[in-house]
Amino acid sequence: MSSRDEVRDFLVSRRAKVTPAMVGLPTGGTRRVPGLRRGEVAVLAGVSVEYYTKLERGDLRGVSEEVLEAIASALRMDEAEREHLMDLSRTANVGTRARRPRPARPGVRPSLLHLVAAIDDGAAVLANARGEIVATNSLARALYDPVFRSQGATPGYGRFIFLDPAARRFYPDWEWIADANVASLRTVAGRRPYDKSITDLVGELSTRSEEFRVRWARHDVRLHIEGIKRLRHPQVGELELEYNVLDLPADEDLDLTVYTAAPGTGSAEKLRLLASWWVSEQEAGQGVSAG
Repeated sequence: MSSRDEVRDFLVSRRAKVTPAMVGLPTGGTRRVPGLRRGEVAVLAGVSVEYYTKLERGDLRGVSEEVLEAIASALRMDEAEREHLMDLSRTANVGTRARRPRPARPGVRPSLLHLVAAIDDGAAVLANARGEIVATNSLARALYDPVFRSQGATPGYGRFIFLDPAARRFYPDWEWIADANVASLRTVAGRRPYDKSITDLVGELSTRSEEFRVRWARHDVRLHIEGIKRLRHPQVGELELEYNVLDLPADEDLDLTVYTAAPGTGSAEKLRLLASWWVSEQEAGQGVSAG
């Protein structure tokens, strides 16, 4: 899909989500389109209908940041949607404002691996922009054992969620997890429009999964920063974990997610049991190798 198509579909999808009542407009009369009309968005943003129509057709060349902010406000965009619109604008103005991301490092810095391994009280996961796990501490390896068993040494969240039926058992809130995964990937794709590996992943999942394809067409985006995630692990049962995502400015292709359980909860005890189970698994594996 071209950058113009991305802009068009994103703006149309956002306009369809805003009802007249949400912006204080009369709700009566017959409407041929869901959400606002183009003219109503233009009035709310303080631009002409012709100008907004040009933008919605995918032409963001030369559009000022002030106008983009006005459009975002008119369409009631949240922070993730605003940032995505700005990313689309940078791509449209590639000759003047956009910059290509720095190439990913060929490997993970040893000091970063040491940092991940040094985290004791939480499950630490180092993942790349495609949502592939590239390193973990021992607790996270135990926590995501079903994903590793499904996907191999460098498992991908998206492939597991949409291509392995086991994901629906591992994630009790599978529908929410699937929505969030696609929205996060859409956000990354807007930020890294020249990354062929992301384009290839989107193409693969779109071809192989109807569930992914439907969600991708919604053009939803989200900032993956922090939250609560429920997992159903085959060894310890259901856990409710807090997670925080840390950006790594020196490694644009990577982020670090740390999962923790609130002190004194059943999930905290289950994390301790999971850590013990993983130690026994490793010791058993070494025993088999030695024999």
